[in-house]
Amino acid sequence: MNLNWMFITLFYSGLFPKAPGTAGTVVALVLGILLLSYFGPQTLFLATLLISVIAIKEIDKYEAASGIHDDKRIVIDELAGMWIALSIAPAVSFSLEELFVLDNMLLLQIVLSFILFRVYDIKKPSIIGRIDREVNGGLGVMGDDIIAGFAAGISTALLIEAYKYIM
Repeated sequence: MNLNWMFITLFYSGLFPKAPGTAGTVVALVLGILLLSYFGPQTLFLATLLISVIAIKEIDKYEAASGIHDDKRIVIDELAGMWIALSIAPAVSFSLEELFVLDNMLLLQIVLSFILFRVYDIKKPSIIGRIDREVNGGLGVMGDDIIAGFAAGISTALLIEAYKYIM
């Protein structure tokens, strides 16, 4: 297997036999938490943009060679979506020790971001589904997850703010 395959399957997590998308999202979540804690949300967001541009080109190469569009083993798109959600929802730098302090709700925001991203990614409501159905190539594979990440991050931030307002 080559580096392209390792990259688009997110260190082979996309080869997980059951629910490769969820497996890829879990790997992306762990990596995202580490990057967020050490470098902050701006760096995580910019890294996501860079990886997304590279991924679109690499997915295009894979699809041209294999003839398979949106192979379920490709999970680099889950990384892009999850990282965007993480860069929006908590949107703060934190240490790993702070993650488990219940008062700051970081863990809740991260878990909620994960859940909402998976829901949007699986259900594909509105424009997310339209991109998935109508856009071809790497842009289509990445595009629906990127929009799902934005939706999950914004939804999480709004829910957390509503919770703070009510409490």
